[in-house]
Formats: sequence, C-alpha cells, structure tokens
Amino acid sequence: MLHAVAENGFAATTVADVVARAAVSRSTFYAQFPDKEACFTAAYDYAMDLALGRMTEAAASRPDAAWQERVRSDLTTYLDVLMSEPALAVTLHVEVLAAGPVALEHRAELLSVLASRLANLNQLAKQDVTALRDLPPAIFALYTGGLDELIRDRMRTGHVQGLKDLAEPLLEATYAMFGS
Repeated sequence: MLHAVAENGFAATTVADVVARAAVSRSTFYAQFPDKEACFTAAYDYAMDLALGRMTEAAASRPDAAWQERVRSDLTTYLDVLMSEPALAVTLHVEVLAAGPVALEHRAELLSVLASRLANLNQLAKQDVTALRDLPPAIFALYTGGLDELIRDRMRTGHVQGLKDLAEPLLEATYAMFGS
C-alpha cells in the first residue's frame, strides 16, 4: 500500500495495485482488510510506528544527552526516516489528506504524539534552564502543524532529499520557541 500510494496517489490506487505489489490474492487482501481505506490506515499506522520507534530508539541510545541534543535527535531522526523511506513520507504527509476521515484521525494522532514529544522536551529544557516560560499546548500543535506543512511541500514537489535542509532552521525555531 505504501508504495502503490506513493506511486499512484491514494485516489488512483486500487486494491488490484496493492495485491499485485504484495503478490497476494484479492481474497487474501479482503481476509485482512474490508477495503482500501482500512489497508491504507494500517499502512499509515505502520509508517507512524516505524518513525516514532526510531525516534524512541535514538533517544534511548543517549539517555543522558542534554535537552538540545535530544531535540536535535528527535528532529533529525524523523527527517532521516522520511528521507530513507520516501513512500512512507508520502503516506504520512501527503496522501493521508485524501484517504478519508479515519485516516485524518490517525494523522491527528501522529501530530498529537509529535507535539507531546516536543512538550516533554520543553519540560526537560525547563529543568535545565529554569527561566524558560511555560508554553501552552497550542504552541506545540502549531509547530507540528507547520512541520507537517513544510514536509508536505517538499514531498509534493519531489524534493525528499531536501528534507535535510529543514533541520537547522527547524532546530533554530525550536530553540527560539523554548526561549533559549
């Protein structure tokens, strides 16, 4: 599903496209999923879990890192996953918008998890720099929504490798948002 959608777009992708890529029968597909939308949602959840899992692994590998490095790790790991898996990036940030209301709920969940991770990092930063102010949840939602839009623009224009160019400006914006 990830590759079919990345190649054809969600609207043009058919169950036939998915079963051909997966080398399974239609009956096998329908034994797993009631329809294309459910398969897409499962693929979206897989993509989300993969990206978040790699971010968690990267953070766990350096538990004593300073908050600035933890922010850098989360952001660069996420961008690295998207660059190394363009089909995943297209699914998470472009085609999800065409996949219906259930997929949009899953997108909202991803943005919420990313915002929560950022809020947790802000709390970690506040332990180190007590002068940092409390930020309302809407600030983190605004940031992750902007991140989503920047990534979608790169994916839409075919510049997946250009995602790495976003890292430094986004880090600078994050540190400024935190007030440091």
